[in-house]
Amino acid sequence: MCLAVPAKIVKIIDEKKATVDIQGIMQDTNISLVEVDVGDWVLIHAGVVMNKIDEESAKETLAIFDELEVKLNESK
Repeated sequence: MCLAVPAKIVKIIDEKKATVDIQGIMQDTNISLVEVDVGDWVLIHAGVVMNKIDEESAKETLAIFDELEVKLNESK
């Protein structure tokens, strides 16, 4: 199953890379497909920002993950 994960842009490194916050985990990700700014919410799939989303949608999705007990920083 493929899943896109909501994240918040916290730092722009260069035109191709940014640091994002995914449920408290900082990760560098590829931003070459989408124009983003610090503070933007995005969907990430396979380490690549696929599109921007609004904060409300991001928080709704993260709340659903919490309800389903999906832990993005743990593998089973």
